[in-house]
Amino acid sequence: MDVSGNSLPSAPDGVKRRVCYFYDPEVGNYYYGQGHPMKPHRMRMTHALLAHYGLLQHMQVHKPFPARDRDLCRFHADDYVSFLRSITPETQQDHMRQLKRFNVGEDCPVFDGLYSFCQTYAGGSVGGAVKLNHGQCDIAVNWAGGLHHAKKCEASGFCYVNDIVLAILELLKMHERVLYVDIDIHHGDGVEEAFYTTDRVMTVSFHKFGDYFPGTGDLRDIGYGKGKYYSLNVPLDDGIDDESYHVLFKPLIGKVMEVFRPGAVVLQCGADSLSGDRLGCFNLSIKGHAECVKYMRSFNVPLLLLGGGGYTIRNVARCWCYETGVALGIEVDDKMPEHEYYEYFGPDYTLHVAPSNMENKNTRLLLDSIRSKLLENLSKLQHAPSVKFQERPPDSDLGEEVEDHDDRDERWDPDSDMDIDVERHILPSKVKREIVEPQLNDMEDLKRTREQLRASDTAVVETSVKALDICSQPTDEDSVKDEEKTVNDLAREMDLK
Repeated sequence: MDVSGNSLPSAPDGVKRRVCYFYDPEVGNYYYGQGHPMKPHRMRMTHALLAHYGLLQHMQVHKPFPARDRDLCRFHADDYVSFLRSITPETQQDHMRQLKRFNVGEDCPVFDGLYSFCQTYAGGSVGGAVKLNHGQCDIAVNWAGGLHHAKKCEASGFCYVNDIVLAILELLKMHERVLYVDIDIHHGDGVEEAFYTTDRVMTVSFHKFGDYFPGTGDLRDIGYGKGKYYSLNVPLDDGIDDESYHVLFKPLIGKVMEVFRPGAVVLQCGADSLSGDRLGCFNLSIKGHAECVKYMRSFNVPLLLLGGGGYTIRNVARCWCYETGVALGIEVDDKMPEHEYYEYFGPDYTLHVAPSNMENKNTRLLLDSIRSKLLENLSKLQHAPSVKFQERPPDSDLGEEVEDHDDRDERWDPDSDMDIDVERHILPSKVKREIVEPQLNDMEDLKRTREQLRASDTAVVETSVKALDICSQPTDEDSVKDEEKTVNDLAREMDLK
């Protein structure tokens, strides 16, 4: 088999990119609990496909340095991070009040190694942002990241730490404007809330809207104050297919790139928008999903690719393997090479699967109406808002990364047993649950709750963004307290000088 593949045909996408890929061999060992749809094992399956398709040898491969408490506290509340660090399945019964306060225990269970898991996936996303900031790669990939529902002081929707917000804050140290695009089937509510009042980050989310978790992401939610029109929500209905999706995606993103002119892009590639997902109701093919990656790549702007949802794990692995190939400019074979998880992909043993014949409830009239309204909103934007930069805050200190280059021959040999994929026994979490998507029907209560959440979460991020804007002024911790009453630990952790 020719593992090198062929360059993708179109001119912009045919250009090779330098790609950094972050992967921790332990990430597939974490276990949310019996019956839980979130399975970190999908990352191990994805990595195995990348190895046996020969894609790893075309990338810089890094083991992420775990994010530390102070890294996580750049967005999250100190007491929430402390809780995540200390809670265990054995001690959770003694902390019922905190479990309820931080929304941990139902969709977001306590499991063995919870905090290490958070450190790992957050470290990969922030590490990718640092690599992009230093110009050490054109595209950074962390399929373990993309957990977009987590809030400043609570878990939500299987997400504990919002690695996306942390990565964007890192990118803002170098770039005046950062674009966030979310193609997960669920609304990217945690990221939108964090940046709802700033014009330095634009958030664009394509998602199922209606009686569906998390219940946010109305077309009319557009941002507030300085951030007005910098939040774009694309509410979709069941069964959307590739053609309908791109009738919206390409003209909207094309206009966003023209008007906002971001210095870097973060693309959350949640695979639960694929056809046949266990929790999803869209009808995208893998190629249709990957077309979003290909389109974002064509702008040749520093790009951070993150994972997210995806609960039919054989299709998640297929999708993220194919999208890694897109990032590299390599078209991989449909026929799957034999590997340690080969049996998951029967009976066809192919990379691509056909979409279903489910009804597409997104009429052309509805799509045209959404596109027209959002393009109208974009026409009201100030073109490329500027930020005065004189001195850049220091990068996050991620320590010495462990790179996988030294054992290149052993690690990347398609015929090797790949010792990193040897499973160790994991004790199941004591939290057992049935999977029921939360349903929020009272939209008035939801709107009030959402505004309260945004007011809380954006306060921290506003402080960080303000700190980035005034970074040229020599400042010590005491003077920050005197001049800015709202500056908290997040700003102080950024070591402004």
